[in-house]
Amino acid sequence: MPRDMGNVERLHLDEVEADQAPFAVADLVADQPAPDQAADIGAALKAAREARGLSLQEVAEATRIRQSYIEALEAMRLEGLPSRPFTIGYVRAYAALLGMDADAAVARFKADAPDESGELREPVGVRRERDPRLGLIFAGGVLVVGAILLWNVAQRAIAKDAPPPQIAPPAASNQVQAHANNSQVALGAPLPAPVESTTPEPYKTPGLDDAAANGGSVDAAKAAAKAREEAAARAGVVDPAHRIQVGAPFKPKGAMLGAAPGEGSGVVLQARKAATLVVRGGDGQVHFARALAAGDAYRAPRTPGLIADVSDPMVFEVYYGGALVSHLPSASTALGKLVPAPKVAPAVAQAAPAATPPQ
Repeated sequence: MPRDMGNVERLHLDEVEADQAPFAVADLVADQPAPDQAADIGAALKAAREARGLSLQEVAEATRIRQSYIEALEAMRLEGLPSRPFTIGYVRAYAALLGMDADAAVARFKADAPDESGELREPVGVRRERDPRLGLIFAGGVLVVGAILLWNVAQRAIAKDAPPPQIAPPAASNQVQAHANNSQVALGAPLPAPVESTTPEPYKTPGLDDAAANGGSVDAAKAAAKAREEAAARAGVVDPAHRIQVGAPFKPKGAMLGAAPGEGSGVVLQARKAATLVVRGGDGQVHFARALAAGDAYRAPRTPGLIADVSDPMVFEVYYGGALVSHLPSASTALGKLVPAPKVAPAVAQAAPAATPPQ
């Protein structure tokens, strides 16, 4: 949009010397009074605007600058102006509107309002102090580098002093290789398979054959097994599992229960397998009841009339005086009957034959 300058006469800046202010208000035409030299660029722009008879609103419309910015610029209130580059542009446009030298107006603005955001000079008498941590870091780095160099030197020295590797001459190596190629290795007979690799016998469930032979009846299978055991007992055949070595010494294999060592009757019951043992008195009172593990033993007290009830008599071995005597004879046995009767020595004839009377 073209600027409407009206009938205002053009202003110009007077040339000044270099050591004086770089900007002064130009003389007006002959029919207008010439103002004195302004104190700053804002006052110069205001004087030129008033000399031309322009209002702030007219200047704002012509330059497209806010009226508040024009007021702040004329009063040199920098806090009311935008950033410095925009303010310099406003000064240039305002001076061009009034017919003034725009470059000279910008130079005067920079002289009146110097830029304080520039680099500051170092103050006099201030000493620079470095961070002490930098020295520590540098010293640590020197130590690390020195340690690495010393380690490399030590490794080279060790490798230099080490004896050379023992390497056989090529002729000897060729001779050994030729002998190995021409020699024959004798192989022995194949070894037998280890015992663990043999196939075990198939497991047979006890009583399965009897149950199958009796139509699957459990009672019939038990009766057949009992009859077979009785027949074997009558024939003098003993199950290998029930065989005992009479006279074998007692060996503790588990917990020792019952009476104290000095209070026992000499009878000891030891369970070869897990079983139950209940000891009752003659009046039916329970003196001992427990499930014994394999190897547990019961020392019978001297109390008379005790009866031992067990789940399986063939599992319990009877020891007397530290020697194996037999198995329990039945599921309910009087402990007093397990004490063997003392052996009586045969009487020795003390009567001597009558002497023959002399003849």
